[in-house]
Amino acid sequence: MTQTRAEGYMNWLLPLMVLVAALDVLLSGRDLSQSWAELAGLTAASRHPVMPWVQRAVSVVLLVITLHKIATHFANRQPIPSVPVAAAFVAFWVGTVALTALLGGHRQVSHEYAYSLVFGCACLLVTTQEIGRIVDTTRSTLFLLLLVSVALVPVMPTLVLDASYMQGLLPGVPRLGGVAPHPVALGMFAMTALLLLWARPYRRAWINVPAWVLGLSVLFFAQSKTAWIAFMLCAITMVGIRHGPSAWRRLGDPQEGAFGIVACLSVILVVGAMLVVLLVTDVGGEVTDFLQTPQGASLMTMTGRDQIWAVCWEVWNQFRWFGYGPGLFDDEFRLSINMPSATHAHNQFMDTLARSGSVGAATLVAYALVLLFMSFKYARRSGGLSVALFLMLALRSVSEVPLILFGYSTELVLHLLLVVTLSAAASIKGPVRATRPRPVYGVPA
Repeated sequence: MTQTRAEGYMNWLLPLMVLVAALDVLLSGRDLSQSWAELAGLTAASRHPVMPWVQRAVSVVLLVITLHKIATHFANRQPIPSVPVAAAFVAFWVGTVALTALLGGHRQVSHEYAYSLVFGCACLLVTTQEIGRIVDTTRSTLFLLLLVSVALVPVMPTLVLDASYMQGLLPGVPRLGGVAPHPVALGMFAMTALLLLWARPYRRAWINVPAWVLGLSVLFFAQSKTAWIAFMLCAITMVGIRHGPSAWRRLGDPQEGAFGIVACLSVILVVGAMLVVLLVTDVGGEVTDFLQTPQGASLMTMTGRDQIWAVCWEVWNQFRWFGYGPGLFDDEFRLSINMPSATHAHNQFMDTLARSGSVGAATLVAYALVLLFMSFKYARRSGGLSVALFLMLALRSVSEVPLILFGYSTELVLHLLLVVTLSAAASIKGPVRATRPRPVYGVPA
C-alpha cells in the first residue's frame, strides 16, 4: 500500500463512518416515530443481522487506513504538525477513557475504546497536501446521504420521517430524520455538508446551487433548533473571517465611499428596526406568555434535561475522581434511574463529569481550551472552517455529547474533522498572506 499509494486513504476515514451508520438505518426497517418506545423497551429495537459483520469489517478497514497513515508518516520522519493539539487529544483520551475504564466505579475494558485513539492519532498527522481530498470526499458523502434521505420520503416514509414529533416550530410537519441515526444527527450532517461546501465548492458551478438548496432544505426540515442556531452563528463566523478584513479596509478607503455609506445605512436600519420592535411590542409580556406554554416550559427545563443533569451530579458525588465508568447510561443504568430515553447526559461536561469523574472533566476543559485557541489561530489559514467547526462542537456540547471517545459513531466525525483541519493548517510553514483571494485548502474539485 505504501508503494502504490503513498498519500494513503485518509480521505475515506470519515465517509466510512457516515456510510456504515446510514446503512445500519437503511437496513433496520425502523419506524422513526417509535424510537422512544424502543428506548423504553416497549418495542424491540431492530437491527439487520448482517450489520454486526459489516461493522467489524469497516472497523478493520478503518484501522488499516489509520495505521498505514501513522506508519508511513513516521517512516518518512515527518514531524507532528501541531504538538499542542496532539498532546491535548492524547491526554483527553487518557483522562476520559483509559482511566475511567480501569479505575472507575464500574470498570469496563473493551478493544473498541482504542479505536478513537488510533483514528485521532492518524488525523493529527494530516498535512495540507491531504486536507483537500479529505474535505472533498467527506463533503460528497454527506450530500449523498442528504439526497438519499430526501429520496426515501415517498418510498419509505416511516423510516425517514417522525410523524409523532410535536415539539417543533412547524405544527403538523413531520420531522425529517433521513438515514441518520436521529433527526438531530441529520441536522448536524446538513450543517457540516454546507460548511464544507462553503470552504471547498465543487469545480462545476452548476452543482453548487442545488447542493445549497438540498443542504438548507434538509437542515430546515430536520427541525433541530440547536442546528438552526449553530448554522447561523457559523455562517456569520465564516463571513466575518473570510470577508471581514477586506470590508474593514474598504470602509477606511476614501475611494470606496459608496461602500462605507451603504454599510453605515445598513447598520442604522438594523438598529432602528430593533428599536421599533422593542418600543412598539410588549416583548416582556410575550416572553412571559411563551414561558407559560408547554413549549416554553420545555425550553426552561431543556426538554427535561435538568433531571438528567441532577442524576449526573449525584453519580459524580459517588464517584468523584474517575467517575461511574464507561457503562453510564447503558440499559441497566437507565432502568435503575427510570429514564429509558436518556442515552447520555445531553451535555458534554455533565456526561464527562459523571462518566469520567473530576480527572476526566479537567482534561475535557483543557482540551476544549486548546481547540479554542488553535481554531482561532488558524482561522485565516482554514478560511474560517476551523472556527466554524469549533462553534458547532461547542454548541452541540450544550445538549449532546460530541466529544465522547468510547468507540466510534457519527458524533466522532465532526470531532475528527476539526482535528484534521487544525493539523493541516498547522502543517503550513511560513506566513500566509492576509489578502488571499480564496482562503481555502487547495483547488476545488
